[in-house]
Amino acid sequence: MAENKRIRLKKQDIEIPLDQFIVGIKNGDRATLAKAITLIESNHPDHFHAGQQLLKEIIPFTGKSVRIGITGVPGAGKSTFIDRFGTELCRLGKKVAVLAIDPSSTMTGGSILGDKTRMESLSREDNAFIRPSPSSGTLGGVHRKTRESILLCEAAGFDVILVETVGVGQSEVVVRTMVDMFLMLTITGAGDDLQGMKKGIMELVDGIIVTKADGANKDFARKTKNEYNQILHYLVPATDGWETKAYTCSSLTGEGIVELWHVVNEFVNKAKRTGVFLERRKKQTSDWLLTSIAEKLQQSFFQHEQIKSILPTMKRDVEIGNIPVSSAVEQLMNIYLTNNCHKE
Repeated sequence: MAENKRIRLKKQDIEIPLDQFIVGIKNGDRATLAKAITLIESNHPDHFHAGQQLLKEIIPFTGKSVRIGITGVPGAGKSTFIDRFGTELCRLGKKVAVLAIDPSSTMTGGSILGDKTRMESLSREDNAFIRPSPSSGTLGGVHRKTRESILLCEAAGFDVILVETVGVGQSEVVVRTMVDMFLMLTITGAGDDLQGMKKGIMELVDGIIVTKADGANKDFARKTKNEYNQILHYLVPATDGWETKAYTCSSLTGEGIVELWHVVNEFVNKAKRTGVFLERRKKQTSDWLLTSIAEKLQQSFFQHEQIKSILPTMKRDVEIGNIPVSSAVEQLMNIYLTNNCHKE
């Protein structure tokens, strides 16, 4: 057991022993889990080190969940889908955690989406946990904090972890690096927009879900599904040994929702049999290490006092052609490395 260090969380204005965090998480206590995620999301140096100690203690209890990334075109109804999908999984006896990567307020850096109000049914389930995670405008922050939140949720016994992202763009690439299966939601009539959709995004996903397949829209949904399947047939699958396909569902009626869970199980079982599942997890962890090193070095570089002093002048010299970019980089790196070596 870890040293019984007490951690002060400023927002709650309380102190909690570290071993109390560990016991609470292992017991699946959602209030403790929420506080633990607040701890690892904090940028305060003391909180960072305490959070890392907590993660070290709970690592042996992680890795047993299915991690699913969910993205979608605007209007596809991601939150409505997650609400219905997650609720059905809870009724099947699964424990479901939702980590929502939200856009952040440029003024406060806080989440501007109310996920618990958008997922009313799921939020009432005893076996569900919903956590919006403000990105504060930095994908790197999302990369670390969401990964660590996943580990905490796994240690708390959650079987399925849904990572919801926003829009279609760079955040999707980041989420792909932290989940086992990646799903994209779309709507009927999207066939008209396929020419404008980035091929790279479609090659990231393991399944495309055409939502709102109910009522008069049902036939249109099937048509859209077939259009996607025609295109997917010619694309390289995101996961070796798995054929990416399009499916339909209705979050309103529930039709197709449980069937999608069967697809997820088929994907996981096949990936585990072929070894792809474990290899992906290993590669994601090693890539996380390398990305974290790069982010740490970048942060250290730009916070370096001499670099901050000389960089504006160097930028002007590069802009007007007084010095080649590569030469400027070499000079800046020499200043940074020499100063750091002298510190040693």
